[in-house]
Order: sequence, then structure tokens, then C-alpha cells
Amino acid sequence: MELANIEKLLEKYLNAETTIAEEKTLKSYFLSDNVAPHLQEYQALFGYFSTNKSERYTKTIQLKSRKLNWKWLSVAASVVLLVSVYTGYQSNQQRKAERIYLETQMAFSMLAVNLNKGNDAIAVLQHFEDTKNKIFKQPKKVKK
Repeated sequence: MELANIEKLLEKYLNAETTIAEEKTLKSYFLSDNVAPHLQEYQALFGYFSTNKSERYTKTIQLKSRKLNWKWLSVAASVVLLVSVYTGYQSNQQRKAERIYLETQMAFSMLAVNLNKGNDAIAVLQHFEDTKNKIFKQPKKVKK
């Protein structure tokens, strides 16, 4: 093989511009015994590629598996759910009690207003009765 051609192919290889066929040509040249002395440093590179191509890693890789304890996670989630339901129920009961209290207060205030109206009407009737008795001079009836 022509040395100038090999040097051109090597330059293309170092610039990552070679084809697969050109790389095979370089590989066969550098694996042969008649390599030019100034190119022998590249012989180790191509020799490394050919010997490592057949190497295989045979050891098993032990991966640490980090398992979550789903049992405790589900227990914690159910406790959180129960607490939130309980507090929600308590706050709902509190709101219901406050609403009932306000409605009762409003009903009592309406009852008080209406009773006061009735008392005023009775007072007017009592005044009317007293005035009528004065005019007609009738004695007051005694209740039995």
C-alpha cells in the first residue's frame, strides 16, 4: 500500500471524515507488520480497537433497589384521611349549630316584636275600657 495514501487516510481519520471502507483499510494496514516507523504510534490505537472489540463484561451488576414500604404509606394516608374527615365533620357541625342559633335568635326577636305589638294593643284596649267605665260609671267587675 502506498505510504502517501495511508497518510492521507490517517489525516482524514483524525478529522473524522473517513468512510467505513477507508477505516477498514487503515485497520488492516496498522495491524500488519510493515508499518512505517513514523506511524507506529497509531499501530497501538488500531490494535487496541481490534482487541477490545472482542472483550465482554461478564460480571453481574448489583443494583440497589430502594423499596418503599407501601404498607406504612397506606396506613399514614388513611390516618390523614380520617383526621381530615373528622375535622371536616366537626367544622360542619359547628357551622350548622351557629346557623341554628342565629335562626333561633331571629325567631325570638320576631316573637318579641309581635308580643310587644300585642301588649301595645292591649294597653290601648285597657285605656279604652277605663274611659268607657268612667263615662258610663259602671263598677269594675271582679273576677272570680
